[in-house]
Amino acid sequence: MKTGKLRENIYHRSVVKQLKTKNDTVLFDQNHGLQYSIIDSEQDDVFVLSQSSRTDYFPGYEDMAVYTAVNDVVTSGASMVGILIHLIIPEAVTEKNLKQMIAQMEEVCAFLHTQIMGIDTKVSVHVLKPIITVTGIGKNKKDQLILSTQIKPGNDLILTKWIGIEGTFMIAEKFEKELLSRYSFSFIQTAKKYREQINLAPEAATAGKSGVTAMYSVSEGGIFGALWEFAEAGGVGLEIDLKKIPVKQETIELCEFYGLNPYELLSGGSMLIAADDGNGLVRELEKEGISSAIIGKVVDGNDRIVYNGEDRRFLEPAKQDEIYQLFES
Repeated sequence: MKTGKLRENIYHRSVVKQLKTKNDTVLFDQNHGLQYSIIDSEQDDVFVLSQSSRTDYFPGYEDMAVYTAVNDVVTSGASMVGILIHLIIPEAVTEKNLKQMIAQMEEVCAFLHTQIMGIDTKVSVHVLKPIITVTGIGKNKKDQLILSTQIKPGNDLILTKWIGIEGTFMIAEKFEKELLSRYSFSFIQTAKKYREQINLAPEAATAGKSGVTAMYSVSEGGIFGALWEFAEAGGVGLEIDLKKIPVKQETIELCEFYGLNPYELLSGGSMLIAADDGNGLVRELEKEGISSAIIGKVVDGNDRIVYNGEDRRFLEPAKQDEIYQLFES
């Protein structure tokens, strides 16, 4: 099997189908189209949990493990409570390294007003790089949940910010020296600043107040992977205009330099939203300083089609993210 996110067909065939045990307290689980699980309580509140693992570890990227879990939680309309961290580190990691890793995650949590409620840390001879697993825990009113499975035909499909955010700044940071042989220092610095765009809480809050139908965090597998997964969650079709998908010049340039497909590149920091009134939502997001664009329509059926002028292609389940072509080399 390839490095990265498990292919969808293998995940459902060899993982989900083995899970038979149910608990009435679990209203929705993460194994059926959602990016989170929802646990009932005796009151009107529910708890929303999402788990994210980062095995593609590089020093300084600990915050991305936190953001991935938090972003998944807030797309349900929930507000964050805290996170739990499971950390496996190799023997080569020093105490100084460990302190730096924890400090970066704490800094992000302080920014997000989210508590680290526990950290289980193990040292293992069986790992070469740290493995970070973060469980995000949020809270919401039961009648205010926004489930990705609620996407429906007739909805406009909106993308916030632009694609390739996370992958672009990771490439710019890790390969800065090589890239400076072709691009200017200011160009690389602009790409590196994409890191500041990862947090989805602001647009999730605005979308939630605007009465949207469903939200979905774009991450590993890029926009093409997220479009397929979002549509699959609701059992709907899509008609997408490729030319309307926002993409920055820095992303295009870096992908061309390394021969990557920007539409299948790690895109943490952008979110898909299904809404009845896409134009109205775009205006509300703009008021909050958040760029967005209507990129297509949700339709009946199971065909997920991307149009590029007169050409069209059918979307497929997410492939291995393009970032691994560089980070495995």
